[in-house]
This record gives sequence, C-alpha cells and structure tokens, in this order.
Amino acid sequence: MVLELKNNYGHLFEDALINEILEVGTFKEVPEGFKLMEIGSYIRSMPLLVSGAIKVLREDHNGDELLLYYLEKGETCSMTMTCCMGQTKSEIRAIAETDTKLIMIPVQKMDLWSSKYKSWRNFVFESYHNRLNEMLNTVDNIAFHNMDERLLNYLKEKARINKDNTIHNTHQEIAYELHSSRVVISRLLKKLENRGSIELHRNHIKIINLD
Repeated sequence: MVLELKNNYGHLFEDALINEILEVGTFKEVPEGFKLMEIGSYIRSMPLLVSGAIKVLREDHNGDELLLYYLEKGETCSMTMTCCMGQTKSEIRAIAETDTKLIMIPVQKMDLWSSKYKSWRNFVFESYHNRLNEMLNTVDNIAFHNMDERLLNYLKEKARINKDNTIHNTHQEIAYELHSSRVVISRLLKKLENRGSIELHRNHIKIINLD
C-alpha cells in the first residue's frame, strides 16, 4: 500500500499527510462489477483510487440508471465527500468498472485534513472542479447531442477506461447506462457495424475505428 499510495498521490500530498493516510487508511481490492456504494446508504469513508476505475451512476424514480462519470487512479469522488461531510445518504451508485485497488479514508478525517493540510484542501477543490466538469459534459451530451453521438462517445470512453477495444457489455447494459432502450441501442450499434466502425459479436463488441 505504501508504494502505491506514494506513486499515485506522492506528488500531491505532503509527507506528513501521506503518513497519516497510511495510519488510518484501509487498503481494499475489489473485482470488476463490485458495488462500492449504493443509493440511500450512509457513507462512512471515502475512496482514494490507486488503480482501476469506478463508474458512478444515478437512478430515476423508475429504477433506470444514467452513467455520470468514471473515477480513475489518483482521483476520488467529490459526491462521496459531500455525503461524508454532510452526513447524508448517498445519492449515487458506485460500481467497479475494472478490478480496482483503493484506500478508504474515515469520514472523520475530512474536516481535520482540510484545515491541517493545504495539499488536501487543494485536492478536494480540484476533485469538485473535475467532477463538476464531467457532470456538465453529461448534461451537454443529454441536452445537445443525439443518441448516435452519445453512443459513440460512450464507446470511446469505455475503451479508454478499460484500455481495451473489446467492450464486454450487453446492448441492455449499454441502454441502462445511457438511459435509453435496448431496441434503440441495438439499432444504432448495427448502424455502426454497417459503417465498419465496430463488429458485433454474441457477448461483446469489438471497436474497429470510431474516428
């Protein structure tokens, strides 16, 4: 845990803060698909990612999901911090997109470190800024882009996050994350295949060229 923490956060945090994280942090390894956070649950700790990726989703009153953004190594979830500091229930669902390693920090340290360490305070503000921009991108996608463009952006980002041109998601799973229907997604994927952009297989999608 020491090496991974220093490799990912050593350039951001003072040595004293790194040492405190090592004292109170809990190292976790979770497999792809593991649910780290559920809507309606109380947050007792916040994650610092050292490898892998986590997808963060919202849910409407019908139970349909919408992908908000991904978290990658060297990042944390500002929405988690908000819940921690306000002691409110989570309004998001967080699921490991890939096998992931993270360090869980107790909620009690949030306020203390914000006043004690400038680097932690800057990290928190930067996290809020980055997540806000990603949320705005999601809103822009929904408001200003048609589903063809949203699907294209989704596939590109999925390939980048997983570092793999093979997408192991069903049409229904993609529809859930884009808040669409399986019929619409299947039709658009077939359209991309006819253009030679992707290959559709029984259990996966292979990206050929999305540029």
